[in-house]
Amino acid sequence: MSSQNTELSSPLAAEQLTQLNKITASMSTNQLAWVSGYLYGLSQAGAPAAGSSAPAAPTEMPTLTVLFGSQTGNAKGVAQQAAAAAEAAGLKVRCVSMADYKPKELKGETHVLIASCTQGEGDPPDDAIEFHEFLASKKAPKLEGVKYSVLALGDSSYEFFCQTGKDFDERFAKLGATSVEPRVDCDVEYETDAAGWVERAVSAIAKDIKANSASQVTVSAAATPTATASQYNKKNPFTATLETNQKITGRNSVKDIRHFEISLEGSGLTYQAGDSLGIWFRNDEKIVDEIIAKLSLDADASISVDDQTVSLKEALTRYYELTLSHPGFVAKYAEAAKIEALTKLAEDRHALREYLDARQIIDIVREHPAELAAEQFIACLRRLTPRLYSIASSQADVDEEVHLTVAVVKYEAFGEEHYGGASGFLAERLEEGGEVDVFVEHSHFRLPEDNSPVIMVGPGTGVAPFRAFMQEIDANDRENDTWLFFGNPTFTEDFLYQVEWQDYLKRNVLNKIDLAFSRDQKDKIYVQHRLLEKAADVWAWLEKGAYFYVCGDATHMAKDVHEALITIIEQQGGKTREDAEAYVNELRKNKRYQRDVY
Repeated sequence: MSSQNTELSSPLAAEQLTQLNKITASMSTNQLAWVSGYLYGLSQAGAPAAGSSAPAAPTEMPTLTVLFGSQTGNAKGVAQQAAAAAEAAGLKVRCVSMADYKPKELKGETHVLIASCTQGEGDPPDDAIEFHEFLASKKAPKLEGVKYSVLALGDSSYEFFCQTGKDFDERFAKLGATSVEPRVDCDVEYETDAAGWVERAVSAIAKDIKANSASQVTVSAAATPTATASQYNKKNPFTATLETNQKITGRNSVKDIRHFEISLEGSGLTYQAGDSLGIWFRNDEKIVDEIIAKLSLDADASISVDDQTVSLKEALTRYYELTLSHPGFVAKYAEAAKIEALTKLAEDRHALREYLDARQIIDIVREHPAELAAEQFIACLRRLTPRLYSIASSQADVDEEVHLTVAVVKYEAFGEEHYGGASGFLAERLEEGGEVDVFVEHSHFRLPEDNSPVIMVGPGTGVAPFRAFMQEIDANDRENDTWLFFGNPTFTEDFLYQVEWQDYLKRNVLNKIDLAFSRDQKDKIYVQHRLLEKAADVWAWLEKGAYFYVCGDATHMAKDVHEALITIIEQQGGKTREDAEAYVNELRKNKRYQRDVY
């Protein structure tokens, strides 16, 4: 609208309008939303009577703090949605990672929203560890008067489903805080539940602030913006081309590890060393056909998926998880097919998890075939979710490509050969030149901004991001001292990227490398053993300001390496166990201890 038209339609005098335009021209979107709500509140209250005093200046609006603990970016994305929705509702918002949040600030909070995932055996993600421990300690302040709500992300395939979110909810409540919206526990298909929580929680917080603040807040519950996105993202992936599929373990290796090169040409996608690539894979057509036959289904039956209608076969191939079995499937399938044995099994949590350990969904259907309607079977399944792989390249070196290092999940069970969903798709079913839908998932896993030394611990496919780190350092002529700890079963069959490491060593881009080939001697040796052997040097590097990185298996390796790190600091630094743990926490807080574990 032109200024002339504004002047004609405005009830303000020309001078008032000029002053208003000057004031608002310098305001941010958040400030404009606040002023709009405040002025609207004044108009609703009525203009002051002639001769009366001007209305009192509003008290400062309380800040809504949105905290997130995120390992792969999902919880961060939900937190960003909540922050954006709160800003659209006129609230003053701060959105921050728990890793960057000072726990002592908690005593000054009035309104808090929490989004957190759970990792491994009910553990908090790396960026939430310190905050999680603080809330359980005697240092945690009383939180009477604090209003909060929790969104927990997890995977019901694991025993301690959403445990970290449950912990946060329980601890806030014990400290006296009041929940304004019940905790929501999300499974792997979290988007719909998370969006509902964002809308309800933000609305509840906004109403509370409005009711208890002199400032007037305009609540717009319908406004729930999504997280910031580029042209291609998780919901709108780029259709890329697989250029290279190369096995990089030997013929006699117990592992089948592949090096993949994927073209991103024309996508405009960018990534940094340490990021992950999301792969939207397709289920094995043979498995899909067998399931349809075992359940006497019609492959051409119409199924509604995301506001579109597709055939049952396409739905099972592209949109539903057929690889990872989980307790929810057994319970739903038992009920739909009226299979008493499965119903009893579903009631025994321990026995059920043992049953599911080696079984994919096809194994359960093979054991218990039934006649179901297509909609009944679909209702038993979870939606297919992409798999994330640590990127093994730097764009400073490979330009419009992305490289992955992937262990193919392959095993014999119940007389049949089984493959992992994504790894089987990439390794066995996708031809070079074929298309795969991908997106970039940005990470916290980053090289130091300066030339601080770098210690990298990455056995097996955990070496992937460190290959990216080395390409980045080499391509940009960085001066970081670098030290790699790598392990795998045998030297001759499993030394991934051996020629590259040797070249980096020769050119002094890589300064030190320590290898742990577990099966090359009688007693098994792992990377944590090599760390302990080099304890004095590791301690010296840490004292020089080294960054310590770990990538790979979360269940065993990462825990063993963590214990080794504490032992090194305790022994070499002459510290108590408690002081050594505090040292590690300080490393983590300063982003000098980073983990990409799975």
